[in-house]
Amino acid sequence: MARGIKDKVAILGMGCSKFGERWESGAEELMLEAYKEAIADAGIDPKQLNAAWFSTAIEEVHVGKSGIPMSTTLRLPNIPVTHVENMCASGTEAFRGACYAVASGAADIAIALGVEKLKDTGYGGLPGGRGAPLQQLWNANGTAPGNFAQLATAYMTAHGVSGEDLKKAIAHVSWKSHQNGAKNPKAHLQKAVEMDTILNAPMIASPLGLFDCCGVSDGAAAAIVTTPEIAKAMGKQNIVSVKALQLSVSNGSESGHNSWDGSYFHTTRIASKKAYEEAGIKDPRKEVSMFEVHDCFSVTELVTMEDLHISKPGQGWKDVLDGFYDADGTIPCQIDGGLKCFGHPIGASGLRMLYEMYLQFQGRAGARQLKDPRIGMTHNLGGAPRENVSSVAIVGRYE
Repeated sequence: MARGIKDKVAILGMGCSKFGERWESGAEELMLEAYKEAIADAGIDPKQLNAAWFSTAIEEVHVGKSGIPMSTTLRLPNIPVTHVENMCASGTEAFRGACYAVASGAADIAIALGVEKLKDTGYGGLPGGRGAPLQQLWNANGTAPGNFAQLATAYMTAHGVSGEDLKKAIAHVSWKSHQNGAKNPKAHLQKAVEMDTILNAPMIASPLGLFDCCGVSDGAAAAIVTTPEIAKAMGKQNIVSVKALQLSVSNGSESGHNSWDGSYFHTTRIASKKAYEEAGIKDPRKEVSMFEVHDCFSVTELVTMEDLHISKPGQGWKDVLDGFYDADGTIPCQIDGGLKCFGHPIGASGLRMLYEMYLQFQGRAGARQLKDPRIGMTHNLGGAPRENVSSVAIVGRYE
């Protein structure tokens, strides 16, 4: 019977580049920026690294699918480097590989690093697919804003929510993220935006306006992991440990029949339930202190909070408008500004989310610092609402 990895892995150090329009830097410079911070934070010599996981997703920014770009850029000590890609969950996938290596005893110290240079691809959004015929067909049949606008419409229909109410809730999500991002020096967008500006912005795909869509950014993030015992032996304080890591991938049934109404993410519900079981969490609405979720579009955050079993089905929009997920609310969500303010360099996003959790537990989040957080959860969603991959990570204080 699977036992999970609760408290078998500790985060030894983390690093994160400045996200944004990094025209002056290549992927190599961004990788080095995150790596140097992580190494210094961990307090180790690079020669102590036993294995590495490298996440990138867009073919324009790396050659082939190997781990060589990471190894050569960082001059790693000829250790195994595994390239991983799982759509928008790629960063968390790299973290999962490093954590599993440590939990299994295959490595004492491992590193996960993700990077992406989306601004250099020439696209205004995520680049379109150039893979197999099915992938090309998917991209030909819709855009990302269009697909997630359909999610909003399906949600309204399923739960009897008026367009006006949902628009207000979506705008509040966007407003909240910009308020938080204004306090984060590493965010791409660092300016608070007024509610009227959000509500009156140009429409991208109804009901999603300009400020309801995350931007395109460059960035990198890294995590170095080990066992709690090794972390203690190194004299580390306020140790942050991994409580759960779960991944769920669609088998395509959402597109195969009409039992799914398009108003939620099937894989997120599965992954989160398994993660709570692995972490021993019985009531997440009372036990989780903070969230970083995949707000590629602001409506996605709203729906995700229901799929993570925090808000009741059809009630997430009310919790949003009540301020439940605000910085001063019951459970802050996107306290660092989220994808909305960081953008979404695919390979880096999951690790960037974990970076914020780590800073919060270390008491190093500056103006964003929350009071005594105990458990944090991150969530990534890759693909379209109808077929996708969902990854979740739960981290917290090591007791």
